Amino acid sequence: MSDQSERIVKKLWSYCQVLRDDGLSYHDYLEQLTFLLFLKMADERAKLTGEMQPVPKSYRWEDLANPKMEGVKLEQHYRDTLKKLGEQGGMLGLIFRKSQNKIQDPAKLRKLVVDLIGNESWLEMTVDVKGDAYEGLLERNAQDVKGGAGQYFTPRPLIDAIVDCIQPQPGEIIADPACGTGGFLLSAHC
Repeated sequence: MSDQSERIVKKLWSYCQVLRDDGLSYHDYLEQLTFLLFLKMADERAKLTGEMQPVPKSYRWEDLANPKMEGVKLEQHYRDTLKKLGEQGGMLGLIFRKSQNKIQDPAKLRKLVVDLIGNESWLEMTVDVKGDAYEGLLERNAQDVKGGAGQYFTPRPLIDAIVDCIQPQPGEIIADPACGTGGFLLSAHC
């Protein structure tokens, strides 16, 4: 794992711990993080490419990250954003359908928006960094919660060892039923 990947994983995990202390499950945290990252990356992509973004005006990242958006106002706007996006047609509506804000403390939501997600340029990161970050969160959760992600998380060294033993060849079928991070598929491809 690169230094940037490790830094991102530590940052994400430390905040996960704070929200867990507030009663959020790891799954809830990951879901909320995904919603916010989607909005941030849609904003970055629109700025980078000049293309129209699929997120309707007033419900974009810039609205959540607005310095005037704090406290109950931020919490309500985030709830409204999730609801509005869930009502959209196409892929956007599918992604946000039935989404709900699970972060009850507006100050922690603000910190998540501004400090954790807002301070990073997510599109500039390589796919490896984002994949490492996700895999790192899964691994830490598996270590932290014995009955949680450990039931489907397979450490990268074990994946590589299994692939080395089996030595899959082009044209053969690889079954990875859980396919959390696609680790077996990626290792077999390399």
